[in-house]
Amino acid sequence: MTWIDWYSSLEKPSWTPKPSTIGFVWQCLYPIILVTFGFVFVQALRKKLPWMVALPFGINLVSNLIFTPIQFGMRNLPLAAVDIVIVWITTIWMMVTIWKHHKWVAVAQVPYFAWVSIASVLQLSMTFWNWGR
Repeated sequence: MTWIDWYSSLEKPSWTPKPSTIGFVWQCLYPIILVTFGFVFVQALRKKLPWMVALPFGINLVSNLIFTPIQFGMRNLPLAAVDIVIVWITTIWMMVTIWKHHKWVAVAQVPYFAWVSIASVLQLSMTFWNWGR
């Protein structure tokens, strides 16, 4: 079964965005992530920003990148749910830790946080409704 057939077979909330909409949103968010995360990592490398401020950005990036292989490669809904919660928590952590250093980076995360919040509720709902599949 292809990943799209598998995904289509899952029970989902009625408000679930279409896969094409999900892809479009990520296409809009990835440039924001690239610029802001890149800025934070460069500032940390230049020692203009403490590494502890960059830490949640690193954890978030790794968690974000492994979500798709977990969800659609492994088709492991419970693990994907844990992963998306980590993405959500680290997004808050990022915004809080960067605020006193570069407020614009924290503000730029608002659309990302909004989307990850929606994705988290969606993932947790799907995990609950499809437990054991």
